[in-house]
Amino acid sequence: MKNFKVWLLIISTSLSFSINASTKEPQPLHLYLDADFTTMSAAANAIELGINTALSEENHQVNGYQIKIITKNHRGNSRRSAKHLQQFIEDKNAIAVFGGLHSPPLLSNKDFINQQQILTLVPWAAAGPITRSTNQENWIFRLSIDDSNAGEFIINQALNQGFKKPYLLLENTGWGHSNLKKMSQALRNKNIQGVGVKRFNWGLNNSQARLILHDIVAVKPDVIIFVGNSPEGIIFAKELAALNSGITIRSHWGVTGGNFARQVTIKERDIINLQFIQTKFSFISSPPTPKSKRVFNLLTQISSITAPKDIPATAGFIHAYDLTRLFIGALKQVQLTGDKTIDSKALHQALENLEAPVSGLIKTYHKPFSQYSQQHSNAHEALDSADYRMGFYDADNAIRLINLDSELQKQ
Repeated sequence: MKNFKVWLLIISTSLSFSINASTKEPQPLHLYLDADFTTMSAAANAIELGINTALSEENHQVNGYQIKIITKNHRGNSRRSAKHLQQFIEDKNAIAVFGGLHSPPLLSNKDFINQQQILTLVPWAAAGPITRSTNQENWIFRLSIDDSNAGEFIINQALNQGFKKPYLLLENTGWGHSNLKKMSQALRNKNIQGVGVKRFNWGLNNSQARLILHDIVAVKPDVIIFVGNSPEGIIFAKELAALNSGITIRSHWGVTGGNFARQVTIKERDIINLQFIQTKFSFISSPPTPKSKRVFNLLTQISSITAPKDIPATAGFIHAYDLTRLFIGALKQVQLTGDKTIDSKALHQALENLEAPVSGLIKTYHKPFSQYSQQHSNAHEALDSADYRMGFYDADNAIRLINLDSELQKQ
């Protein structure tokens, strides 16, 4: 009888432990999103939607951890971004930071990110140096356009379309600097002499834009190669359209990160024949697949989106979704310990050595990242120029891609 009571106690304790274990609350894991939710809110919101959709496929739980997005608004300010990185360090549950549209905060804080070993995931910011560390530590991974390739791609597309007299108009930031270098080299490679270069600062007004365009029109380019974001892009596009000079714009994709299409009319866009760089997947232009249908259906369930044209800054959503799927793939590959330093290093190594293919919207990724060295400078880039396309806004203000379907080339 005594032995029976002992066994009963053991069984009862075991059952109690089992029930408690199965009902135990998942441990929290924080993904920070440090972006500009003020001036470039469309891009920031699109990135958040992409992350959230990818996490929703897992019910926001991976390996016993409940994943929560923590949004931080740096407003395009590098010092505010640095403050958010410090908050990330102090958050014991924080595991990775997603960046936003702007390159300058990442460029300014790159050394700090690498020194502090902050796992940083970039779904938009395109400046080439972001993922190129000057030492052995490199904690920044990107799934986006890379200006090491993008500048040449935009230039080549413009030249292939028959333009012969390009003028470079770029914002006066680290992003603008890196594009000027790459685009100038691309022109030299083609033995093309650009007709001019002009820099502009954030926050310029209409009068300043008119003065700049007056100087540009005077040298008679046939195309302006534009590198800037939506606020300045809107001003330049409307002022150039008003001049009706016959000059076309081929642009980097910064113009798509805000409310450009709502501010610049279809008539104005047609006058300047606006095109801009994108990556090769589109819910509108690409043939639907079971994967893209599932993702979009889920998006409609967790947001107010009802049609693809409703997605703000579509590239931000697509890239953030794919990059989050890669992060989830790495997370499933490691056994987290609860020690932030150990777990960050394990995830860093897993991202560089993803074992299983990851199905994304742009493509299926087979080991998209690898161990970084200065001799292997593309190691933390998931995409390359083969994944790029040019796009345009249609009459519904939706982005369509060029060269995916011959019918889509008829603007």
